[in-house]
Amino acid sequence: MIPFDFEYYKPQTITDTIKLYHDLDLMGRKPIYYGGGTEFISMARMHNVYSEAVIDIKGIPELNIHEMKDNELIIGAAVTLTQIAELNLFPLLSLTVKRIADHTIQDKLTIGGNIAGTIIYRESVLPLMVADSDIVIAKKDAVDRLPLKDVFNKRMNLEKGDLICQIIIKKEYLNLPSIHVKRTKVEKIDYPLITMVALEKDKKIRTAFSGLGGYPFRSSKFEQLLNSNKSNKDTKIKDAINSLQSFITDDLHGSSEYKKFMLHNMLYEALENFEEGNK
Repeated sequence: MIPFDFEYYKPQTITDTIKLYHDLDLMGRKPIYYGGGTEFISMARMHNVYSEAVIDIKGIPELNIHEMKDNELIIGAAVTLTQIAELNLFPLLSLTVKRIADHTIQDKLTIGGNIAGTIIYRESVLPLMVADSDIVIAKKDAVDRLPLKDVFNKRMNLEKGDLICQIIIKKEYLNLPSIHVKRTKVEKIDYPLITMVALEKDKKIRTAFSGLGGYPFRSSKFEQLLNSNKSNKDTKIKDAINSLQSFITDDLHGSSEYKKFMLHNMLYEALENFEEGNK
């Protein structure tokens, strides 16, 4: 049970939504956007979030788009993880979201909510990182399409009232050779010890990680070392992992040394799989 009362709004356009947010904010109502509601409900029950005005974004058509248009895949921020997995237009993203939480949560959790949520893992952002995706954000005075890498640094860097509307991935990335690997401490469905996605483009491997540290990341230095001309896989992998010293931390799921050990095995298998696919 949510331990406070709030007003509920369900606007039908992006313009009305942004205006409503800022009007309510000026009135001191502490408005929040509501998509799937999984994080809001759980945090409200634990007294970790409070609002007097909840703005449901699921009625906005642009936020429910999930289709190919002009050689781009457009995914609205209100599209659920289950919908993404079932339509499977970007297989690497589908594989990734299938391993986030259980089916009940996947039916409610939206991709926008997972990317912008407070839970540090935000695994659905990983395929978007390696695919050089763009993100559409509605602001107070404009709607901007921006490279994801320009607005995601450890987490989404949004100003108060900004609304994630869509994620856009170019068609050329959708069916490239790719790998998703998730290692958990105990259960198949759990917070990750390590989640890794890898995608091969122009004979270069791109990687992104969650669980190694306190936030998802992609490292150009790591990729440079992993794609070096050294013939010995172990040497390349060790060099690449050593470049991540500042990213890998101890936590309840595993020590940094254990994570490095697991990561080495994951990367070795990934390189083998990509090489096999290129034969």
